[in-house]
Amino acid sequence: MWLRDPGFFNIKTHILLTFFIYLFMIASSTAYKLIIDKIRNDRLTKEKENENLKTELSLLRSQVSPHFMFNVLNNMVALARKRSDQLEPSLIKLSSLMRYMLYEADERKVSLEKEVEYLNSYIDLQQQRFGKKIKLNVSFEKIDEQHQIEPMLLIPFVENAFKHGTGMVENAQIDIDLKTERNILHFYVRNKFNLNSEEIKDKTSGIGLANVTRRLNLLYNGSHNLLITKKDHWFTVALQLNLHS
Repeated sequence: MWLRDPGFFNIKTHILLTFFIYLFMIASSTAYKLIIDKIRNDRLTKEKENENLKTELSLLRSQVSPHFMFNVLNNMVALARKRSDQLEPSLIKLSSLMRYMLYEADERKVSLEKEVEYLNSYIDLQQQRFGKKIKLNVSFEKIDEQHQIEPMLLIPFVENAFKHGTGMVENAQIDIDLKTERNILHFYVRNKFNLNSEEIKDKTSGIGLANVTRRLNLLYNGSHNLLITKKDHWFTVALQLNLHS
């Protein structure tokens, strides 16, 4: 019988084999295309997320500077009205702050040493303004030049302490401590506050802390610990930050 012809089975086997090879190639090609498309889409999604993150961080930084400058300029006005001899050195300190904000703050990270110099300039300005009206304890231990940090990340905590720790506060006191141990930044700020005067602070008083909390979550998620407490007329901020994150 012709059905038993070995040649027929060879042809049939060849056709089936060719058909399965064709199906395999189609399936492989389809799978490869799906994988490539997924990789491309994942990359585009990641790039979009990164761009959105950069945009949000830029917005957060732009919110810090005007709010901070508004408070500093108010200090300058107060000194000018008093015709204080401290006005000129205060303006020099202000120019140093503006130089940092204009030429350093746009960097992704700056040296911790520069950030500390910025804090010192701000604290000096406030000390010139308040003089002996406030007890100020500041301790900045020697900073490793290799450590880097997001610019203007620490100033909102210090600014908040002066904003709420002065004025109608009896025996006003602010304590600021910064040190690094094993690549971990330990930053501690506390101020006395008057509970009765909290409600009359201006509407911008919460911008700084909300801003810096958001930036910490975006940039140091899982690499920082922030504890803010209000107890016994003391407002305390304790920040631990992994500088190698």
